[in-house]
Parts: sequence; C-alpha cells; structure tokens
Amino acid sequence: MSSRHYDAVAFGAHPDDLEVAIGGTIVKLVRKGLSVLFVDLADGEPSRYGTRGERHAQAEKAAKILGVNRVTLTLQDRLITDVIEPRLEIARLIREHRPRMVITTAGEGVHPDHKAVTDIVINGVFYARLPKWDELAVGDRLKDTGPHEIDRLFFGHCRMETAWDRFDFAVDVSDVYDVKMAAIRAYESVFSGDRASLLDKYAAEDRYVGSLVGVEYAEAFRSRSPLLVADPEVFLKTRYG
Repeated sequence: MSSRHYDAVAFGAHPDDLEVAIGGTIVKLVRKGLSVLFVDLADGEPSRYGTRGERHAQAEKAAKILGVNRVTLTLQDRLITDVIEPRLEIARLIREHRPRMVITTAGEGVHPDHKAVTDIVINGVFYARLPKWDELAVGDRLKDTGPHEIDRLFFGHCRMETAWDRFDFAVDVSDVYDVKMAAIRAYESVFSGDRASLLDKYAAEDRYVGSLVGVEYAEAFRSRSPLLVADPEVFLKTRYG
C-alpha cells in the first residue's frame, strides 16, 4: 500500500457507511484541497442485496464522485470485533498516512460492526502515537512506521444506530448535498426498489440537523475531546444564538 500522506483518513465498517454519515463534509474538505482516504474495514459481503462484487464496484464509483481514494481491509462483515489485530491495522494506516484528522462513525450496537469500528478506531488512534512497538511480540505489524499523533478525532452519526440527543458541531452541507446523494445512489444494490425510501430518511435527518442550525442540510458530529479554537469568532451564526 502506498505511504502517501493524507490530510484526513475516514474509517467505516462497510461500504456506504461513510457516504451516508459524512459524505457532504468530505466533499467540502476535498473542494478545499484536502486529500482524503476512505478505509472500509469490511467489504460488505455477503450483502443482503445484490451479487458478490457489486458493492465493491459501487464503492469505487462513490469514491470517485466524492473525490477520495479508498481501500478495503479484510475484516469479515457481521463479525467485526474490537481486538488487538484490527487496532494495530488502524494504527499502521495512521502511521503510514499521517493524517491531521481522523473521522469514523459512532455506533452503539444496533449493528455490532458499527459499535466495533468506533472502538477499534479510538484504540488504533491511541496505538498509533506510542513508540517502542518493536519491544512487543505484536510489534511487527507496525514495523518501519513511526509514531503519529493526530490533531482531531471526530465521529459522524451512523444512520442505522439510535438517534443522537446532542452533537458537538454541525457542518453545513447544503451547497454540496447533490454530490453526497449522488455518491449514495451509486450503491444501487443497497438503495434501489423498496429500499430507495432510505434515501428520504437520510435526507430527513440532514434536514433536521440543518434546521437546528439554520441551514437547509447539515451533518452532525461529535468530538473525541473538547473543541479548541483560537477565538470565538470562528463560529458561524446559528438560530437563537
């Protein structure tokens, strides 16, 4: 795998998870000139709908629409668990690509994979910053990589999970919402026929979050640690102050 550096690396359990949760935000980052890598921990197979291989091809198409690069790890869909091996795999990717920002989805366990990816990424980010892995038996997985401490770890809302009662900030994605939806629609095996109604539900959540901050569409995020700004003027105007 290339050791190219990326400004942001986003980790999702399955293809389409990232597009749905943070697709608009990613388009805005790419249009600002930031480089972004999507990492799917599993390939989404066996998929409930469609034939084997369709979802991978659709994920590649979605990545092109968003303007990101994409890789797929070898964890098994439905059986992703937070254990040492995937933590080290995430740490290796972070140490190789050295992003300033890492984004993943926040899962609470409606789908076990979604809860697992949240924990794996949190722990992988921590592992990535630690030195002296060569003194441990598992250290070979991080051979030829150096410690890397990211600037920020953010979580988007995984739509299969329970609704959030709060979020730390929202990104206005109104002006790029058509691009986000085009990327999601690339997954024809997932969002077609009777399942196309899911797109309306996803849009409804983005409209709701937008209504809370006075814009048409917005994506909600939580932060791993408190948000730090140089001064309060960085914040945009929202409804009711």
